[in-house]
Amino acid sequence: MRPAARTSRRTLLRAAAAGATALAAGCSGGARSVQVAVVWSTSELDRFREVVAGYPAPVQVVSAGNDIDAFLRARHLAGTSPDVAILPRPGLVTEYAQRGWLSPVRGSTEYAVPAGLGELLTAEGGQRYGVWVKAAHKSLVWHLPSVLPVQPANWDALVRRTQELGALARRAGGPAPLAIGAADGWVLTDWFENVLADVAPESYSALARADADWQGRPVRDTLDRLAGLWSINGAFVGGGRRALLTQYEESVIQVVHTKRAVMLVGADFTADVADPFQRGPEAPVTFRFPGAEPGGGPLIVGGDAAVAFADARGGVELVEWLTRADSFQPWLRAGGYLSPNTNVAIGSYRDRVGQGLAEEMRTPGTLRFDLSDQLPGAFTGSDGVGIWRIMQGFFADVTDGVRASEAIRRATGLLAAAARSAGGGR
Repeated sequence: MRPAARTSRRTLLRAAAAGATALAAGCSGGARSVQVAVVWSTSELDRFREVVAGYPAPVQVVSAGNDIDAFLRARHLAGTSPDVAILPRPGLVTEYAQRGWLSPVRGSTEYAVPAGLGELLTAEGGQRYGVWVKAAHKSLVWHLPSVLPVQPANWDALVRRTQELGALARRAGGPAPLAIGAADGWVLTDWFENVLADVAPESYSALARADADWQGRPVRDTLDRLAGLWSINGAFVGGGRRALLTQYEESVIQVVHTKRAVMLVGADFTADVADPFQRGPEAPVTFRFPGAEPGGGPLIVGGDAAVAFADARGGVELVEWLTRADSFQPWLRAGGYLSPNTNVAIGSYRDRVGQGLAEEMRTPGTLRFDLSDQLPGAFTGSDGVGIWRIMQGFFADVTDGVRASEAIRRATGLLAAAARSAGGGR
């Protein structure tokens, strides 16, 4: 999951109507555009438009905002589905395929992704209905070198550093140890997933299955580790209640611009948010999300997948073109893009940071896909519901003095109930 414009129901309906008008206009004269609906906005939207400008046929890009699922359902009901969509969750790909909304797609001969990712986009029978076109490295901690000259080597070191910085902030008014945009629930699930993958790597993928045990030892141990850090006095800018009103973009600004916080857990796309707010020549740097042992735990990745809608003209061809090794070169040159395609040359990335992240993604056996993006139905999370809302409740409890054991009991009960309501789990 990533930050995007918040979209109301009224906005979605207007966008659906506008899409129908644009579709009709595209058919009325000249070559018909291939229409693509995306989750991206601002700079990401601009970069993608630069990418498809290289396609040999006209392409119209429509931003659906944060809730692309609601947008596409409205378009389907109106009979104006786009030709292609870029979806942020593999669960949407398989759901739409089961509904008969999608055409099977194929990657180009230049397309390959790390083991385990391709299977997330296949429906029953092994038919592929989506291809990965953008990846997100979600196991990073950002900071300014001058503010944190020594990076914590493991989780215990992170806890100790948070305690030290929190005490200093209370005593002398220095920066808080951590910035966190807890108003955006996906920020908290990113924390949860990184800790879970380290605490119980063998159980991580099992929680995406219909028989997942959300009250079992792996989930409880993960929440206990998080509670130990999140409950530290002075850990967050303004305290836990203020953090729950802080959105992701503001948390980035607290580290790179106002310097009210020292560290921020954020994906590689944090660089795009940080860049306009950077003060002076010092750029933020990263280290791997710390695990129990030095070097970090498994790598959590997210991604965006391209699909072609049934009966779309030119949709399958555009999807295949997007998987060519050189198609995203404009975005690679601009920065802020991580390719899931392992055939994209490491040298294509403009800086060493991007090259290093791309190399990490190609390390065999380390990848785990964003868990919340694999969960079914409303459990997957969005503003105010699902696992996002449950993690916000847990964060509120542990930062407000509720005992860890009680906060964990509440959270696991809610997680199990949400899983059952979505059609599986316990």
